[in-house]
Amino acid sequence: MKRIVPRLAAEQDIDAAADYYADQAGDDIAHGFVEAVRSAYRTIGDRPGTGSPRYGKLADIDGPRSRKVARFPYLVFYVEREHHIDVLRVLHLHRDIPAALGK
Repeated sequence: MKRIVPRLAAEQDIDAAADYYADQAGDDIAHGFVEAVRSAYRTIGDRPGTGSPRYGKLADIDGPRSRKVARFPYLVFYVEREHHIDVLRVLHLHRDIPAALGK
């Protein structure tokens, strides 16, 4: 399994989503979201090549793949590096994803 290294933007995405879920649906749902992201990270670390390259192509960026976060409308965007997985962002499906990735 490759080590997962989230960028600051990805950590901020997760924090913002968890805060939203805590405010809107309670702490249990917020914790469930964080656990679902961690589960997605484990899957990505075990099988990085299985993520979809679709959004990277839409943003005209070479390399990013995405994996859906189970039970939540979020995608984890990452790039496989030689020794680790570089997590770029964790974005809601209704965001302008190509624009967010292009930043």
